[in-house]
Amino acid sequence: MVDRLFSDPSLAALYDAVCAERGDFDDFYLPLVMSAPSVLDVGCGTGVLLRRAREAGHTGRLCGLDPAAAMLGLAARGREDVEWVLGDLGSVRWEREFDLVVMTGHAFQVLLGDDELRGALAAVRSALTDDGRFVFETRNPAARAWERWTPENAVEVTGPDGAAVRYWAEVATPVAGDTVRFAQFYDGPRWKEPQVSWSTLRFLGVDALDAFLAGAGLAVRERYGDWDRSPLTAGSPEIITVAARRGAA
Repeated sequence: MVDRLFSDPSLAALYDAVCAERGDFDDFYLPLVMSAPSVLDVGCGTGVLLRRAREAGHTGRLCGLDPAAAMLGLAARGREDVEWVLGDLGSVRWEREFDLVVMTGHAFQVLLGDDELRGALAAVRSALTDDGRFVFETRNPAARAWERWTPENAVEVTGPDGAAVRYWAEVATPVAGDTVRFAQFYDGPRWKEPQVSWSTLRFLGVDALDAFLAGAGLAVRERYGDWDRSPLTAGSPEIITVAARRGAA
């Protein structure tokens, strides 16, 4: 199932505006993409990262994978020099084709079940070249980000049509183990009532992450706690991981 936020064209069109303050692309991910001859962006969404890479002069292979047709349609507009693939890591397979595989925007956290996660990591390992890198982030569960997902922290953005939209999130069910189920609300003059998209994310700690990576034949090469490459601490907002095939340099 694809969350309504990504499958509904009217909500997908608001994604980049809602996420405009993110600090991961320009300072962290884009330099990695620019230095890799071939790149797979898993859960590429509206394709901002790969579009920026091409605009910045990347001449190699760029491929975006996403299960939401509405998001991928936005990504592909006017950018035929990037491969856009509709699907997920369970429906496609590549063998040693990419020097870099990334999962940005906390896309890693939508992998909820153990088997789903193991399958996805196996597919990533298969897609990597022998010396390739897999780079992704997940919110540090110790920082308890979900406690700030409240109506009091709503933001107002401007949609593609110029109309104002108010966005907020709210945890609506008790936190269950390492998963958090929450609702995302969108309210504006285009709708008679707020539009709602339900989501569930998994918050894994370092030990669990490393166990899954090792089980897939991947080894951690670097780890950071924020986009400035600062060390991971208990209070860091992110767990940013750079992994490679086990045994690779």
